[in-house]
Amino acid sequence: MPEGPEIKRAADELAAALVGTRAERVRFGLQRLKRHERRLSGRVVTAVEPRGKALLTRFEGGAVIYSHNQLYGIWRVCEPGRPPEWGRELRLAIEGERRWALLYSASEIEVLDAAKVEEHPFLARLGPDALDSRVIAAQIVERLALPRFRRRRLDALLLDQGFVAGLGNYLRSEILHFARLHPTRTPESLTPAERRRLARMCLELPRRSYRTGGLTNSPAVFARLERAGEPWRASRFAAYGREGLPCHACGAEIERLDTSGRGCFVCPSCQPAPRATRRPARKA
Repeated sequence: MPEGPEIKRAADELAAALVGTRAERVRFGLQRLKRHERRLSGRVVTAVEPRGKALLTRFEGGAVIYSHNQLYGIWRVCEPGRPPEWGRELRLAIEGERRWALLYSASEIEVLDAAKVEEHPFLARLGPDALDSRVIAAQIVERLALPRFRRRRLDALLLDQGFVAGLGNYLRSEILHFARLHPTRTPESLTPAERRRLARMCLELPRRSYRTGGLTNSPAVFARLERAGEPWRASRFAAYGREGLPCHACGAEIERLDTSGRGCFVCPSCQPAPRATRRPARKA
């Protein structure tokens, strides 16, 4: 599933293609939305805004298209009349004067009135957006102390969009790795220094990924790996997807833990498990 950095980059691309131009035609691939096509066609697109993992495309007159890519959704921008040739199902087409924006495979799409956007069930429960430059680490530290969050395991908490919006599975592994925290820890078990470090990583790594097009590894380590000829896919992450490979910091073998139905990747040396959750030593 695309996470906050990917959605924000998509929003940038869509905004550059559409904002300030007239949507000559808007088409929906979902039958339940086709009644909105006439209302939106011919309207000027006024803004494209990321909200965590969702996008809001605003039109003059107060209409807003809410979209969430979920697992398989993907946006493509193309020249008018030249859509990509592939087998994905087109769900939304905004045919602008200069460029077309096409959303494939997503099914979570709605047309909202601007005055009621904040009442949308997904948007109403979002926490502060990790990609919003106005959000600071002190706010995340405060949220870690809230009763509804402080006893949650970190592996589940970092996937909860009500805690911090825009985080997902790869960011979860990378944040916990750089914060040097095991996924089974809870906010109430952390020292003040650990809470501050976790809060800082919740913002620093999504923003690094956004700026770099997907890099969360330490820039110094990535540069070293790049000089050694390592491919991008093998060097972009410090922990995520690196099961069985050595930790860049200490050399220990990265392990995969299946938590919340997905893989969370940890270094057992840099991210020691609490005593109660440590695996028993194997007998020789």
